[in-house]
Amino acid sequence: MSPASKNPPQLLLENQICFPLYSAANALVRAYRPLLEDLDLTYLQYVVLMVLWEDSSLNVKELGERLGLDSGTLTPLLKRLESKGLVDRRRSETDERARIITVTPAGLALRDRAREIPQKLACSIGLPAKKGQQLRQLCQELLEALQE
Repeated sequence: MSPASKNPPQLLLENQICFPLYSAANALVRAYRPLLEDLDLTYLQYVVLMVLWEDSSLNVKELGERLGLDSGTLTPLLKRLESKGLVDRRRSETDERARIITVTPAGLALRDRAREIPQKLACSIGLPAKKGQQLRQLCQELLEALQE
């Protein structure tokens, strides 16, 4: 009998929740690549801009909380967006340790070009809208449970 055949069911990859989620997340980010290529954005740059399109100005801490990203991940990302002219980074007037991130007019202009990306992605996936909403809700519930 091979060592693998002694593997208990709870340790079989096919019985895990984490692996399909991990694989699906990677595949989803790859599916975004061709859609974001015309905007010269990575997926993480895109989600940062989506938050800034909602709230045109946030400090790095608030942005990190909204996205679940730490400053070590956000700082180089924001520097890159700044070098592209899509955001401004400036020191807070009330707390010199804090950086305020503001979307620029060029960053706002990308919003119009990005408008069709969610629909294009949905079409490429082929998942019915109702199932997509259910999946989003389940992922949100899982995330909330893990954060408790």
